[in-house]
Amino acid sequence: MSNQDSAMAPETLSFLYESRKTHLIGGHWADCKDEKTAGVFDPSTGEVITTVPLGGQAEVDDAVRAAQGAFPDWSAKSPKERSMLLHCWADAIEEKQNVLAEIESLDVGKALINAEGFDVPFGVACIRYFADFALKARYDVPLSVPHMDARTHRASYGPCGFIFPWNFPFDLLVWNISPALAAGNTIVVKPSVVTPLSTLYTCGLAEKAGISPGVINVVLGDGKGVGTALAKHSGIRRMSFTGSSAVGRGIAESCGRNLVPCKLELGGKGAAVVFEDVDIEDTAQKLVAALTLNTGQVCCTATRWIVQESVYDRFVDKASDALQRIKVGPSLSRETQMGPLTSKAHLETVLGYLERGKRQGAVVLAEGELLEKEAASSGYFVKPVLLTGSENNSCCAEEIFGPVAFLLRFSHESEAVELANHSEYGLANSVWSRDLVRANRVAERLVAGNNWINAHNVFAYGLPYGGVRLSGMGGGVNSPETFYDYLRNQTIARPLDAAG
Repeated sequence: MSNQDSAMAPETLSFLYESRKTHLIGGHWADCKDEKTAGVFDPSTGEVITTVPLGGQAEVDDAVRAAQGAFPDWSAKSPKERSMLLHCWADAIEEKQNVLAEIESLDVGKALINAEGFDVPFGVACIRYFADFALKARYDVPLSVPHMDARTHRASYGPCGFIFPWNFPFDLLVWNISPALAAGNTIVVKPSVVTPLSTLYTCGLAEKAGISPGVINVVLGDGKGVGTALAKHSGIRRMSFTGSSAVGRGIAESCGRNLVPCKLELGGKGAAVVFEDVDIEDTAQKLVAALTLNTGQVCCTATRWIVQESVYDRFVDKASDALQRIKVGPSLSRETQMGPLTSKAHLETVLGYLERGKRQGAVVLAEGELLEKEAASSGYFVKPVLLTGSENNSCCAEEIFGPVAFLLRFSHESEAVELANHSEYGLANSVWSRDLVRANRVAERLVAGNNWINAHNVFAYGLPYGGVRLSGMGGGVNSPETFYDYLRNQTIARPLDAAG
């Protein structure tokens, strides 16, 4: 049991230590075919919270069969019926949002104030957004073809597979499966084996909200045992993967062999272009807040800060001050602004990048405060860091997925654009300037799925979000395009001069 237990609600403790952690297949909490298990750790202490079974091909086969069996009834429901059930699910989550926030905070290591203030309420809003959008979506679109009564009919695919990472397990779950469910598909989910708890809790609430058995299925396990089996399964009709670019390539290859459409939301190395006319202190504080959100484990966060030379030194001073004020601590403490990294393995990855970057010539501009050594000794804590050096440094070019920003100088607008686009990624950038004509002009020239102005990490339902280059392909999340991504088009036509 965790040393943070005293901070949690009784219902949270009951779920963590008393409820069975098994796969959810066909409406049943199913045990594994064998006895392989993995520990789930509290990143703040390094202690085991609970254990979960590690599934494989057999569990994936069962889950896909369950999704296939549930599909005819779920897809035959009217959009209104599905919408009502999804709203009931959102109601159930809202009723338990304090428990879910604690589970998410403990499992991921993220600050509780962020889980409570953003993750859970924004996830609930996602379910409601797509439940409502299903009512106004166009399922039949007339086609203007001479001498034809023709239309495009949009129909559900069938069982859809989903594989998610560990940084935002709750939000990534609902962002992806809500549109698929609202569009009439059934699903099989593989959450990260590092952070499976909020997925289990949330999907259990879906069952209690009246969503039929087999519509939502969860198989626990690692990428090799479950992820590969799911991506290769011939019974899956649509696939979605969120995670690293390297793994995304493998998922796409597996789906390609079955000719299954695949949506990939992958990594990033976002740039923030800061012009000399900004409010230096305000901009520095906002970028530090973005950098330390979820301990930098955010694919779209700005980790390359490209600052105009005339204000560079002042910007570094203000950013250093803001970094020093970030409160690092255990995830469930309400004083914590930045918790630990999610796993020991990832801690070693981030520290390895810092060591390699320094060997390549990176210079440390500033470091944030860390917990006292005794308090941090068992947890996966790391200091937030600002670096500078060559744009070819590993810490500038590669995704670290931690609270590490790399600063570069520029003199002219064209140089800033060139530096920002000097990346294999293309997920999210931001432009900071009071001159909105210039800001929009630069944003249009930056190669990314998302370019924000005077803000970073901007999300709203109805605002498309996706990536290009190594950051992804095949649609995005949070918008009407996402909903239609889970409907297949079929043409229905009748020649008007035909008999009858």
